[in-house]
Amino acid sequence: MCVKNDWERCVEFHGHACPGLAIGYRVARVALEELTALRAADEELVAIVENDACGVDAIQVLTGCSIGKGNLIYRDYGKQVYTFVCRNSGQAVRVAIKAANWRVNPEVDALRRKVFAGEATEEENAAFQRHQQERINNILTQPVEQLCDVRRIQMQPPGKARIFPSHVCAVCGETVMEPRARVKGGQIVCIPCAGEYSRGW
Repeated sequence: MCVKNDWERCVEFHGHACPGLAIGYRVARVALEELTALRAADEELVAIVENDACGVDAIQVLTGCSIGKGNLIYRDYGKQVYTFVCRNSGQAVRVAIKAANWRVNPEVDALRRKVFAGEATEEENAAFQRHQQERINNILTQPVEQLCDVRRIQMQPPGKARIFPSHVCAVCGETVMEPRARVKGGQIVCIPCAGEYSRGW
């Protein structure tokens, strides 16, 4: 039986190798080293991610933080920034990827758009894959200080995940956890059945 290394496990989980996955891999390794933490079996470690990009998959694989366990918190900021908190030690670290790692020259950007649109030739696809592999290799091997800013921070760990009672939606008949339930016409309903009310905020 072939034992996969950490990078191979991340690629297998994500489905392919890409620069974004490499970023998450490096971030997770940096955080675990900084906090002298082990992969979380439960909620010992908490990851707060500020994007929903490829790297989050590597963070799940290496740190054991996941939405299902309640120790992966997603904040929709669109930033390559990751915060990790160790409940056991009380230590926290914030890792922010440096902007230079996302600069792409216009030729490569045009090539990427062709590939993603399915309009690239075989040669163009091969050229793009070579470029991607070069970026991956660079991310995986460059010094930490070149890749990211790493800061120790003070913060209280978020509360542990809770299990709430469920209620049956009066409209669709599906169960909804109590904190996400709404009241519509005096009946308990789920968010989709409640309809949206917005004044543009």
